[in-house]
Amino acid sequence: MASALALPLLSRSRTATIDRVSDEEATDGELIERVAARERDAFEQLYARFARPVLGLALRRLRDRGRAEDSVQEVFAAVWRSAGSYDRARGAGGAWLYTIARNAIVDAQRRRHAPTVADPPEVVSTALTPDEEAEASWDAWRVHRALETLPEHERAVIDLAYFSGLSQSEVAGFLQIPLGTVKTRTRSGLARLADALEGEL
Repeated sequence: MASALALPLLSRSRTATIDRVSDEEATDGELIERVAARERDAFEQLYARFARPVLGLALRRLRDRGRAEDSVQEVFAAVWRSAGSYDRARGAGGAWLYTIARNAIVDAQRRRHAPTVADPPEVVSTALTPDEEAEASWDAWRVHRALETLPEHERAVIDLAYFSGLSQSEVAGFLQIPLGTVKTRTRSGLARLADALEGEL
């Protein structure tokens, strides 16, 4: 997988020795700030930490390995380009990188075109009726609007758990935060969501 995911900036020999770099204890935010200063070692370390969880997130959303690997490339190219926009005061580096990953994967979903089938078999339709479709769209819009009112740290854990299908342990690993913190943020985020949705009724 390393060779399939290696960006042009990384060589195979360099990625093989990432675990031995002296700055492996640096925080995600520190690495992002160093990437902004165009330090390749910091970029390689960040890639080593996040390539696998970003790939897992992309696979869950896109359900196609080739497109998921392309999304990982796009995510880290975006990290390289926009690391200068990271502001440690606004949140942890893992959450910032997750936001970039989510946006890149959503963009990849939008670009997907369903293959055309010449003569589809006749089957009973399970599609929603127009009324059901309208109601489902309304509910989805309300939930997404309510999600936008949450603080970023709560929105990130809920999005990863409920929309990307990650377990709480996987969310903790992805965001580089303790499992207990994930559980606390999930509880408080869901409570805020419930309040926001009740306020609209």
